Parts: sequence; C-alpha cells; structure tokens
Amino acid sequence: MSAPLTVTHVHGDRISVACGDVELMAYVYRPDPEPYESRKPYAHPLRTLAGHTVTGYRPNDHRWHKGLQLTASHLSHQNFWGGNSYIHGRGYRRIPERVGSMRHDGFDRVGADGGRTSFTERLTWVAHGGEEWVREARTVSAHSADPQAGCWALDWSTRLTNIRTEPLEFGSPTTAGREMAGYTGLHWRGPRDLAGGDVLGPGGRGGPGEAGAADMMGTRAPWLAFTGEHDAVDARSTVVFAHAPENDRAIHASHWFVRSEPAPSIAFSWAFFEEFTLEPGESFGYRYRLLIADGAWDRNRIEERLAALDW
Repeated sequence: MSAPLTVTHVHGDRISVACGDVELMAYVYRPDPEPYESRKPYAHPLRTLAGHTVTGYRPNDHRWHKGLQLTASHLSHQNFWGGNSYIHGRGYRRIPERVGSMRHDGFDRVGADGGRTSFTERLTWVAHGGEEWVREARTVSAHSADPQAGCWALDWSTRLTNIRTEPLEFGSPTTAGREMAGYTGLHWRGPRDLAGGDVLGPGGRGGPGEAGAADMMGTRAPWLAFTGEHDAVDARSTVVFAHAPENDRAIHASHWFVRSEPAPSIAFSWAFFEEFTLEPGESFGYRYRLLIADGAWDRNRIEERLAALDW
C-alpha cells in the first residue's frame, strides 16, 4: 500500500505535496518576474522520499531552466522555452519579442485521496504581443510513494488546442538547423551535483556520463533513466522518465533529448528532427510518468517498477 500524501495549496502561489515531513514536490504557478525566461508554471523542487533534491532552478548557464516544466522551444517563430532563440546561420540571439508565456487560468480540481494527490489546471499560451495561441488542460498527479522501495511516481498529462485562426508549427533548434539539439516538450533540469551522472535505457542502451547520454540522444524508447551522486550527502538518486503507452499513437513521434554534462538535462522532445503542424481548432495530448527514487537503480529494477504501476 502506498504511503499517505498530503497536499497544501498556497493560493496564487503554489501547490506542495509531502510524504511525512518531506516535501516531495512544489508546483509553482505564480508568474516569475522575468518575462525573458518565458513565464510558466514549473515543478521545483522535486525530492526523493529521503529528501534529496533532484531538480535544478535558474542555473547560471540557463536561467530559464526551472525544475520540470512544459516548454516549446520553436512554435511558429515564438519561443516558449525561454532565453535566447536559435536562428539558422546566426546561432543563438537575444530576441525578447520572440519569447512567449504560459498563463495560469485556474484549477478545475485540487485533491488528495490517501496515497494520491492530483490537480487539473487550465492554461493559455500567449505570444509575446499578447495574442492567445493555445488552450491547455494539464493534470499532475503524485502517487505510489513506497518507503520500502524508496520511490514515488509523478504523472504529467497535457492536452493542447490551437485557438488561433492559423496553423501552429512545432519545431526545435534541430529543425531550425542546429544538429542534435532537438529540445522541446516536457523538460527536466537536474541539479548541478548530478552532472556527469549515468544514463540508462532499455535494451542495454546508454551508459556512464556523457557517452551514455550521447548513446540515447535522439533515439526513441519507452523510458530513459538518469542516476547520479549528490554533493554533501553520501547518497545517489535515480529519476526515470517514461511514456504512457498511447504516446506512440500521438500526433508526432517523440525522441529523447538528453545530456549528462555539463548539465543534467532531459526532454520528451515532440519535434526533435521534424516539424509538425496543428491546425486551427485541433488538439493533441501526451501523458508522461517520472519515478523519483533513492539509490542507483539498474535496468531490471526500473523495468520491474514501471511494470508494477498501472497507467
């Protein structure tokens, strides 16, 4: 049986989920002060059941990286990722008028039921000039906290609808001309102390450090895991990223964006190599799962845990 979880809602600011005296997640929806970082809700910190933090926030190399957040680096010439925009032939450029935002419109539900907490949120994606482009319905759930196994699960689902009168074109720096930089979609930034960690995938893919990340970069796989060692405490943590089964039938095939060095970074990239178009009034959705675990998990342990949890 799952350990009980509690939820605390500080209205206008954040939703926190705890197991005992450990805050496992803070979901922050209060708008950040800096529009150039692409204001949007994010989950930070994420912690293991032992209390070890597995997300980074505003690192000095990329101030717009904030824990776990849904992004779109290239969307019809707008940047919902944050920071500099990649322009083919010119590299990264500071173009504030390209940076959009995601507005929190409200929660339809916030609740806790013993071993599960969840909330459903309404958001609007707004281009820099103020035009509303996308309606989003998002559900985030924390569940399956198992102190004996040292693991809990976080589910993140999204459904996006084009509310423009024109098609929306989803892309990435790679579709704009930069090789193997297909980051976009749901993105995790790890803390700096996990840099250089190992990347694991099914079928023996991945391996130590950046070589393991390079082996998984741009590939398709049902799951990917990152494991690393913390500073200050004698502990390792593992974060597993997994697709729901129906994601294979989504609007566009997803590929992994993954780096171990110089910074731990993983994205469920929905437009790594090719752009795709969302027509006016049309929608698409994805569901994802993260396992947040104490210790360095191997492939067998990861796959057993994923198989034990129903979608």
